[in-house]
Amino acid sequence: MKKFVLFLFSLVYGMVVNFRNTLFNLNILRSREFEVPIISIGNITVGGTGKTPHTEYLIQLLGKKFNIAVLSRGYKRKTKGFMFVETSSTSKQVGDEPLQIKTKFPSIMVAVDEKRVRGVEKILEISEKRPDVIILDDAFQHRYITPSINILLVDFSRMITEDSLLPLGRLREPASNRDRANIIIVTKCPKEIRPIDERIITKDLHIWPYQDLFFSHLKYGELTPLFPEKVTGQKPCLDGEIGILLLTGIANPQPLKDKLLKTTRSVVSAEFPDHYSFTLEDMEKVAGQFEAMTEAKKIIVTTEKDTFRILELENLPDVIALNLYYIPIEVRFINQTENDFDKKIMKYVGENKSNFELHSRKNKV
Repeated sequence: MKKFVLFLFSLVYGMVVNFRNTLFNLNILRSREFEVPIISIGNITVGGTGKTPHTEYLIQLLGKKFNIAVLSRGYKRKTKGFMFVETSSTSKQVGDEPLQIKTKFPSIMVAVDEKRVRGVEKILEISEKRPDVIILDDAFQHRYITPSINILLVDFSRMITEDSLLPLGRLREPASNRDRANIIIVTKCPKEIRPIDERIITKDLHIWPYQDLFFSHLKYGELTPLFPEKVTGQKPCLDGEIGILLLTGIANPQPLKDKLLKTTRSVVSAEFPDHYSFTLEDMEKVAGQFEAMTEAKKIIVTTEKDTFRILELENLPDVIALNLYYIPIEVRFINQTENDFDKKIMKYVGENKSNFELHSRKNKV
């Protein structure tokens, strides 16, 4: 009965989404184009598909040659309107993901605005040095801007072709709307994927001639103490003897948990909702959960995104500060396709970055 009710709600939800997309397709609702290359990266599912590490990959790639700006809506922030992100900002002001990007790449421009058109206009109006390219984070559904390149991320373990619309499934819009993407990246794949699996996925996604399909996986970095000044002795070794309390406030912690279970048999979870604002009371409960673990060697592991919300807490229990580590992640493309992806992005931006300068000169004549 419950499933049937969810199915009925998903039908209504689908009608609303399809009606909205039809208004855009008929130009009744207008989509704005800008004279600067705009790369949109996003998904059509609720939950993590790896948007932030893929955005960081684009920043590292494009930053070698171009002036970049990143625009996000700043999900879960407590503020409104347009705002530049500074390294001194808090996650409550700008959101944890924009803050992570700015902290890792302090020299680039990062801004937040729930109205993306206004955000782009502000960036182009206010910036002392106009960007060569703007990256729109989590903007596949934001159709008020027509991106130059539309990148859709699809989770390998939760394929959109096998999912349903909200609230029955996780889809924000029908899987068929993947047709709007220029590039589709199947993310969080195994490090080695069989050719037959690639062919099956390519067939299931119905890739069009104008679309490019890539496969990526997450490369996990080394354990990094969140409070290095408080840690003494050698860095802990992830082996079968160590107990791990996995503290997360992300949409899907399972891939990290699976990674840890390959090196140790004991992983206890303390899971909170995505973008969750941790409280001191939460941390005290986590501390109690950690102290109750019986392993002789034990640590707390969290994600890089979660660290920004944890760092903003005052009077964090010592037992957490002394034992808390995070694992950074990076994106790697599979089957030596990284060069193809890089060349496609760099070539487009290189050939189109001057459009804004040309447009500006024409307006002055």
